Amino acid sequence: MALGSVVAALTALVLLIVIRFLYIVLWGGKPRHGKSRRTYSTLIVLGSGGHTAEMLNLLSVLQKDRFAPRFYIAAATDNMSLQKARVMEDSLIDAAGVKVEETAKYLQIYRSREVGQSYVTSVWTTLVATAHALYLMIQLRPEVILCNGPGTCIPLCAIAFLFKVLGIRWSSIFYMESIARVKRLSLSGLLLYKLRVADQFFVQWPQLQRKYPRAEYVGCLM
Repeated sequence: MALGSVVAALTALVLLIVIRFLYIVLWGGKPRHGKSRRTYSTLIVLGSGGHTAEMLNLLSVLQKDRFAPRFYIAAATDNMSLQKARVMEDSLIDAAGVKVEETAKYLQIYRSREVGQSYVTSVWTTLVATAHALYLMIQLRPEVILCNGPGTCIPLCAIAFLFKVLGIRWSSIFYMESIARVKRLSLSGLLLYKLRVADQFFVQWPQLQRKYPRAEYVGCLM
């Protein structure tokens, strides 16, 4: 009798999780057109090199008053990206020429795998990076996640998606593929696209949109 009740409860729980998973995958990514003026805590994932330049260019047109506080995160071995983000934030001024109130924070995350690192040792570093990502997501609980390709976004987005399925926190994930990706997606983009983790997926070349029809073509942003 007791065993039957446990099995029934577990079956119901699994069914609820499956239903929620299907809802998120099939309808969660549809754009919402509400007129709410509330602010959204935003996690911005930066990457070395061109990834950060593209992201900061995208952020230049972001409504800073709507997406606040902003949490910038980069790999622990990336010494330049957070510095560039800080320079951009420090340059923000309001219409009267007065510096905007500080609404940004800067964090680092362990990288799953360094360039040239063996796959054997990367198993351990991936576990460490995932645990660190889990800790950060529990602490930050962002409502919006913006990313554009660096591998550091994968554990963060995966945990955000898991939180969404479990009903812990709904984080809308917006992925912008790099302008350098003309014919095929990056590995990060491919994973987020194929697994339907990203709520909105944007590409900057029309041939990419034709190849990946669930993506939205937005033109070249650089």
